Amino acid sequence: MTTASVPNAIDSAAGLAADYWRTDIIDIEPGRIHVRGYPIQELIGQIGFAEMIWLMLRGELPAKRQAALLEAALVASVDHGPHAPSIAIAKMATSCGLPLNAAGVDAFIAAHGKYLPGFGHRFHPVDPRAGRLLALVDEAARSDVVGGRYAAIGRAIEALLSGRKGKPIPMNIDGATAVIYAELGFAAPLARGVFCLSRAVGILAHAWEQSGRGERNKGPMPRQLPYRYTGNVTRHLAQAEPGTAP
Repeated sequence: MTTASVPNAIDSAAGLAADYWRTDIIDIEPGRIHVRGYPIQELIGQIGFAEMIWLMLRGELPAKRQAALLEAALVASVDHGPHAPSIAIAKMATSCGLPLNAAGVDAFIAAHGKYLPGFGHRFHPVDPRAGRLLALVDEAARSDVVGGRYAAIGRAIEALLSGRKGKPIPMNIDGATAVIYAELGFAAPLARGVFCLSRAVGILAHAWEQSGRGERNKGPMPRQLPYRYTGNVTRHLAQAEPGTAP
């Protein structure tokens, strides 16, 4: 392969991978998240969860009465007692010691390393979801719906981390939602589980989209892009002499 042909090969491989992972559901770039074409920050605080589920699965927003009917079904299906298999599994796993989540910046860093969950993002320089959520918390605090104490704590940690690092370390979606759960009085160990309620919708939407493509054996990269093997060359077990133990 000539030097001139390398960029073309890279572009071709990138295009193949992009097509392999194509989706109509979400479009993400650093600092930008669009769901079915809508900027995520325009949806946050403007539509309900049932409407978001409809948008993710159906591609468009429902009429108000459609959303209300879907929400009624969701409310009705929340629980069916401890004998329901999914509930029984959760109760047994928890009773066996499965952890449900920690605190103190310096103590946490000392125990777990420099990365503090809830701040910074590997993809977004500024998480577009966090700012909108914090603005809603501020609005709720001005109306005495919440106290605003945890939003202040979150911002203080953000300022502390940014000062230590010498660069912005903005709050991400995990930090902003943690602020909201705390402001609303939810116990901290519930945060991850509540997050899973939301993420389950995305999992379902992408699985449903993929099921309509007739493709099987989905892997981390297209089959046309070979991996590089760097291990031993082909080798064989030594054959034992006849009549001797191997």
